[in-house]
Amino acid sequence: MTNKARDTTLQNFLDLTEEAILLRANAGGGAEPARRVFAALRAEVGQKNDGPPESLPVCEALDPALGLAARGPSPIPRLGTALKKLAPDLVWRRRKGAEKESQNFFDGHANAVVVGPDGLEMRKDVLVGISLMAPHVRYPDHQHPPEEVYVSLAGGAWWKQGHDWHQPEPGGLVHNEPHVMHAMKTDDDPLLAIWCLWVG
Repeated sequence: MTNKARDTTLQNFLDLTEEAILLRANAGGGAEPARRVFAALRAEVGQKNDGPPESLPVCEALDPALGLAARGPSPIPRLGTALKKLAPDLVWRRRKGAEKESQNFFDGHANAVVVGPDGLEMRKDVLVGISLMAPHVRYPDHQHPPEEVYVSLAGGAWWKQGHDWHQPEPGGLVHNEPHVMHAMKTDDDPLLAIWCLWVG
C-alpha cells in the first residue's frame, strides 16, 4: 500500500459508488460491509496496475447499458459517466469455469476488477468490480465466503437462496450474505452492476 493520491478518475468512480450504495444501504442491507470497504479505500491507496486493457465480445453491451443508467435517479447517471471514463483501461474477464457453461453464457458475460488483486488499483483487502451481461443470459448459481453488495446501474433480475427473483431499478441494491447461493439473469436489456466485497 502507498499513501500517494489516487488517480482522480478512479477516485471519482469510487466516491460515486459509495454515495450510491450508502444512499440505500440502510433500507436494503449491506451497509456495514460497504462502510468497511470504503473506509479501507480512504485509509490507503493500493499500487497502480499498468497492465494493458482487455475486451470481450459482451463489451458491445456496455454502451447500451450505460444509456439505461443515464436515465436512472441520482447519482446513477454520474456514476455511469464515471464508469465510462474508466472503461478504456479495464480488463474484462469471464467467470472462472465459464468454458463449462453454455456458449450463451460464455459469450454473454464479463467481469472487470476495478480495485483488487488484478484491478486498476491492486490490493488484497477489498474488491470493487463491474459485472456486465448481454440480453437473454443467465449467470449460474454461485456462492462465496465474502459478503457482497451490488448497486444496479441497468437491467437484470436477481435471485438469492430463500428469496424470489426481483428486478431492482437503477440505483437499487442487492445484498448477498456470506455463502448464500445467488444468481442473475437478463431479458431484453443488458445488466450492468458494480460490486463491493470486504475480504479483510
